[in-house]
Amino acid sequence: MNNADNIYNLAVSGVQKLVPYTPGKPIAELERELGLTQIIKLASNENPLGPGKKALAAIQETLKDLALYPDGNGFDLKSALAEKYAVDTSQITLGNGSNEILELVARAFLTPGLEVVFSQHAFAVYPLVTQAAGATAVVAPALAYGHDLATMLQRVTDKTRLVFIANPNNPTGTLLSHESLETFIQALPDTCICVLDEAYCEFAGDESANNSISWLKDYPNLLITRTFSKAYGLAGLRIGYGLSSPQLADILNRVRQPFNNNMLALVAATAALTDTEHLQNTLAVNAQGMAFITEGFKNLGLDWVPSAGNFVLVDLKQSALPIYEALLGKGVIVRPVGVYELPNHLRITIGTSAENQLFLQALTEVLTG
Repeated sequence: MNNADNIYNLAVSGVQKLVPYTPGKPIAELERELGLTQIIKLASNENPLGPGKKALAAIQETLKDLALYPDGNGFDLKSALAEKYAVDTSQITLGNGSNEILELVARAFLTPGLEVVFSQHAFAVYPLVTQAAGATAVVAPALAYGHDLATMLQRVTDKTRLVFIANPNNPTGTLLSHESLETFIQALPDTCICVLDEAYCEFAGDESANNSISWLKDYPNLLITRTFSKAYGLAGLRIGYGLSSPQLADILNRVRQPFNNNMLALVAATAALTDTEHLQNTLAVNAQGMAFITEGFKNLGLDWVPSAGNFVLVDLKQSALPIYEALLGKGVIVRPVGVYELPNHLRITIGTSAENQLFLQALTEVLTG
């Protein structure tokens, strides 16, 4: 009889040692484990307000058509994005979340022998897609929890095919200036693609959300990735997009699977782009919650990293896992970030006013009780 473990030896080398991404603990899982009924989840940077009214109405209207395949080219959503950002539809790639765009660019451009540069404390998917493709990860040490662009540039060689930059960065919330970013992109060789991951750009302000797109006309090796999962509250529908030169988008769309976006996601995202009221409410709730939670950290004598996202990284000055587990026992799910080489920190998503209060109350009880 064959040994079932031999299957692992058949996988490509990069996958054999790959450790899958671990998402935040779901509410239902904690309910099953501890039998709790009142649980708040502040672990996955989801929008505490949920989807907007326009997105929900679009979903309701589309339910009757679910027996049909979705538009494999996403014409309506691409047209709405093109109008919003003053780009051509040929510059857009739609993904199953922006996460899929990160995978597509790795699949299209990486092979064993090539290298990928990214920062310490940057999004965990960057090393995953790099290793899966058999390429070599080159990690630049972080600077004040964020990207050290000068050091990253020094790590770029003729073998470097991709550079990943998250701005704002997850999980630290740090934000790079547009001046430093453009200088960095300008200095890259044309054999290296810069992937600018802007999943949280809406929380960083209008300037951050718009300026980088103006660079696309000058840098054909620039790919900007964005998502509807965060500020637009559509994480459960998994839809994101990439903006780039038409040539780069053409390459990505060659490896993109047909119908990778479901019908409900497409119509909800298209409607969400027009729901400025919901977006402004989201940003207001986030700003108020960020001020409340960080003031709570200050009162507890804790340090935190100033954040341009919808989450905040707090330094507990001790191992974070026992505190994370104690919070779980109180029905509060947050995110430990040991995988990011931050064993003393927790990442907290900004929730509703009530959720933020419950979190701080639970944290205070754990730390002082």
